[in-house]
Amino acid sequence: MLSRKSARPISTSTSSKRTGVQTINPRRLRPGELASALPAGGLTLVSSCSAESDLLVAEVASAGDALGAMDFSGVFVPGLNRATWMAGEKSTVTSLFKTPDLTGEGERARFLPLCYQDALAWFRRQKPQAALFMCSPPDAQGNCSFGTEVAFVAALWRDIPVRIAHINPAMPRTPGDPGIPFASLTAIYEAEQPLRSMVSGSDDETSAAIGHLIAEIVPDGATLQTGLGKIPDAVLRALAGHRNLHMHTGLVGDGVLSLLASGAMAAGPSALIGVAIGSRALYDALDHPHFQFRPVTVTHDPATLAGIDTLVTINSAMEVDLFGQVYAEASSRGFQSGPGGAGDYARGARAGRNGLRIIALPAAARATSRIVPPGGGHGPVSLSRFDVDVVVTEHGRADLRFLGHEARAQALIGIADPTHREPLAKAWRDGMNALQER
Repeated sequence: MLSRKSARPISTSTSSKRTGVQTINPRRLRPGELASALPAGGLTLVSSCSAESDLLVAEVASAGDALGAMDFSGVFVPGLNRATWMAGEKSTVTSLFKTPDLTGEGERARFLPLCYQDALAWFRRQKPQAALFMCSPPDAQGNCSFGTEVAFVAALWRDIPVRIAHINPAMPRTPGDPGIPFASLTAIYEAEQPLRSMVSGSDDETSAAIGHLIAEIVPDGATLQTGLGKIPDAVLRALAGHRNLHMHTGLVGDGVLSLLASGAMAAGPSALIGVAIGSRALYDALDHPHFQFRPVTVTHDPATLAGIDTLVTINSAMEVDLFGQVYAEASSRGFQSGPGGAGDYARGARAGRNGLRIIALPAAARATSRIVPPGGGHGPVSLSRFDVDVVVTEHGRADLRFLGHEARAQALIGIADPTHREPLAKAWRDGMNALQER
């Protein structure tokens, strides 16, 4: 397991043994000095997820109007990332996900609903002028690990001129991506901070049933992509009896610990991931030789995904309609999230050999069916009917492959909550009759 380093000063100068010339490394910043190192205006990429920095959030707020019309952007996860990253009156925030805290900022917070490949293209087009991120202290080779959030910052930092790091001794050094050389940092803060955590807890009856139904159709030797939450973690726990499994996923939670403990994972570096969000137990285990952290240019790369044999994608949804269209971004309360990487993985699994795209969701929530009539979901369609192979609820599996409209609808009605099956059947009949009469 990882050994936690106590906070200690890091030297900001080095001497070359061959030349004897002293090289000045990153400037050490004191509280209140961020504006002197961060040029005003422009786009600034910030680390978030489990690597969001309280120190950098506070420094941004303290700098205020001195940062001008700066736009802060990152992957802010609802329920985990509560900061708004607002500086002065001219500052704004652009988020790939919708969070309640940013919603409260009104027009100053822009929601950019992009899949990860499009988000990467957007960052490259907008060209961030600065990055604010958390990383580990430098290792013996002088590299600072991005730790639990590699994703976008590892893919983009080389093209970002100003790089300001919160060096956190509590950040684990994760294998895979080499990180950033300490000498490549523009400026640093150093302080210890616990990582953001999110624990899904033990399985309930519904998530456990869904997990076992999915485990029955996942073959040994498959490569898994999962999301975050109770159902994905239940699926991973249900797979503990499998063998030779791999992971290739943008995000992993505590459920992966059961795979490590059970021996289900293939030998060697078999879990390629971009971000870890979970408990301290997960963060302490990230030096396991199975893990390989990689940037979004690898985790979500279309060609890489298409080259994976038996890629099984397992994603959650808010609703699925009777055509098999998936709604994963909104509810009756409005937008709750963004499209994330599910579309990237669905397209990759479709292009690859033996791919399997699974959508998992409870059949009902608060007495409301989550299997809905055609076009009856909230918000935009997140995954088309061509991006889904199997839909799973606690009542069974609907295998939609190679089925016509009628057969697809009947399969989905069959896994709906029993109290909602007849209303769904009626809605289907009425809708089809209306189409035929046109």
